[in-house]
Amino acid sequence: MSLKSEIRNPKSEMVPLAIVGIGCLFPKAGGAGAYWANIKHGVDCIGEVPPTHWNPADYFDADPKSPDRTYARRGGFLTPIDFNPLEFGIAPRDLEATDTSQLLGLVAAKQALTDAGIVFDSSDNGNRKSVSRSKTSVILGVTGTLELVIPLGARLGHPQWRQALKDSGVADDVAQDVVDRIGESYVPWQENSFPGLLGNVVAGRIANRLDLHGTNCVVDAACASSLSALHLAAMELATGKADVVVTGGADTFNDIFMFMCFSKTPALSKSGESRPFDANGDGTALGEGLGMVVLKRLADAEAAGDTIYAVLKGIGTSSDGKGNAIYAPSAEGQTRCLNDAYERAGVSPGTVELVEAHGTGTKVGDAAEASALTDVFRRSGHALDGPWCALGSVKSQIGHTKAAAG
Repeated sequence: MSLKSEIRNPKSEMVPLAIVGIGCLFPKAGGAGAYWANIKHGVDCIGEVPPTHWNPADYFDADPKSPDRTYARRGGFLTPIDFNPLEFGIAPRDLEATDTSQLLGLVAAKQALTDAGIVFDSSDNGNRKSVSRSKTSVILGVTGTLELVIPLGARLGHPQWRQALKDSGVADDVAQDVVDRIGESYVPWQENSFPGLLGNVVAGRIANRLDLHGTNCVVDAACASSLSALHLAAMELATGKADVVVTGGADTFNDIFMFMCFSKTPALSKSGESRPFDANGDGTALGEGLGMVVLKRLADAEAAGDTIYAVLKGIGTSSDGKGNAIYAPSAEGQTRCLNDAYERAGVSPGTVELVEAHGTGTKVGDAAEASALTDVFRRSGHALDGPWCALGSVKSQIGHTKAAAG
């Protein structure tokens, strides 16, 4: 968001925060440099489902009402990267029992901390970048359970498989062979499966492997998860509980289960393209990715001579309250959130020149968001003598990354 210098008199200003480090993995981007280059050059990172995920031939049906089928087969998928488990002290045998979000979360977090130039508990008292591990927290947005839950849970259907085969007159020994072969197509249960499937361990594993001693937790606020994590991170820094926070979101869950969830809502684009705020928009395209930033109080970042990518002046929050449906967005609720953010930032909406919006590409969602923005901007006192603010969403290029969408 690009801001001019006009300041209002807010009732409750937020402690200004600085983004001093960035780490990310997104479709066609193994780091922040590649990601930003793709955005600037308008690279379309949405494509067909890769063989690493699921086979459209098994699940695709153009009819949205076809049971157990999806009418979508395009999305934004992470580009495979080299991962050395020994770099993070993980035994190779444990990889199969560890969810992708937990593994790649380590990569993104390390990128961000390295980019920030964080030095922990340096013996050199003159090193102004030195920070305490006990005051370094990890707060991330992660939605629901992780992808590993699906194959582990699927294995537990063996009594139903066996009964169906028995009811069909299949001999017991043949039925057992069939059950065993079906089971072999799923990840097996083992000692590390339980922590490997938990969403909260995305943050916990980062704190564990990178030896960070502050708060570690995850926040689930659906598509607002990463921004809610940012909100909690800001409060940790404002109260002095932490001096550094690694925050953001992680979502590598783009398997057939997630496509089915969005297909049956239905919210996915039939054309396979995400067109935020476009009259021809027909739904969203699912994406996956991890985006993390290192936050400090602005005053601390300036004192340390850190590279400051951006200053965070205000975060707004709200709930829609009572509505027509649990997943239907409310323009009124979003208006309250926007007003809260601008008030806490001490900034007039009329000075904003760029809004990076949620912009999912769904008709209902985009209409509610555009209505809220129009209402807030119109009340800002800006002379409406022509367009002055750009509105868009990177979902058109990388898809809707769900927990990492903020």
